[in-house]
Amino acid sequence: MIEATPTGARTVARLARHVEVALAGCELTVPQYRLLALLSEGSVNASTLAQRLVVSRPSVTALVDGLVARGMVERGTDPADRRHVTHLVTERGQAVLDQADHTAAARLADLSTHLSPDDVPAARAGLAAWERALDSYRDTAARTPHWPRAGDARTPQESEVAP
Repeated sequence: MIEATPTGARTVARLARHVEVALAGCELTVPQYRLLALLSEGSVNASTLAQRLVVSRPSVTALVDGLVARGMVERGTDPADRRHVTHLVTERGQAVLDQADHTAAARLADLSTHLSPDDVPAARAGLAAWERALDSYRDTAARTPHWPRAGDARTPQESEVAP
């Protein structure tokens, strides 16, 4: 079992900061990037997006509104049920997402130049292991309520781990 340490958590936070800086160069915030990445997997409604991102539905709506205004996401409706709204990544959104992926990967590759050649395979394997863990967590979280039940004294932030 992998032991979570304060040093490990700080390392992840420092890595996230490097990715955040790289995304800013693509004029995307981390939440916008996460939303585009999820939508690139296919059309998803706002409630499902909120659940997968572990945020409130109004937060997702605000993110989607901003991406729609920038031409990166398109809203659609289901002719059979006008209340059902779909969200699709546009060609422009996919191009921005691809650029963001490339930019973030380049930033991480630049960081890896500071590793000894012997450490590079272990670092890559470590990232791959965390990717598998995050996928597993997301799958589990999709089947489990994120918000506490009535009477639970914990706040949503205390009862969840952000992906």
